[in-house]
Amino acid sequence: MLAIRLQRVGRKGYPVYRVAVQEAWRHPSSGRVVAYVGSYNPHTKEANVQKEAAQKYLDNGAQPSPRVVKLLEDAGVKLPKWVEKAATDKQKAIRNAEKLRKNQPKEEPVAEEPAEEAPAEETPTEVVEPEEAPATEEAEKVE
Repeated sequence: MLAIRLQRVGRKGYPVYRVAVQEAWRHPSSGRVVAYVGSYNPHTKEANVQKEAAQKYLDNGAQPSPRVVKLLEDAGVKLPKWVEKAATDKQKAIRNAEKLRKNQPKEEPVAEEPAEEAPAEETPTEVVEPEEAPATEEAEKVE
């Protein structure tokens, strides 16, 4: 069975890919290549695909990888009905949605008093005299 997949080439930190047709089971991913039908540069999003060659291998049953399916669609290659296309309306499932900030209860903002008003409103401090013990009060009455 043939597979159409991307084969990484290019220097370290700057990948460029070839669109390669390979035997899927005998020589997986880095093995013998049947044909090269294009290239893809992810930095410039430039894709060059030989439409006729890609169409020939698809008609003979070559299985394209999900990224190659997108590249072939953009190039205008007619894909067979059996090719699985990636869902474009797919949404990620959010784990622990209750922990998100937008789902937290709203905190009411605390109104702070302006700093200028506090010194202007000086209130006299009350001196609290300690209460005398009852024995002393009785002693004052006696005298």
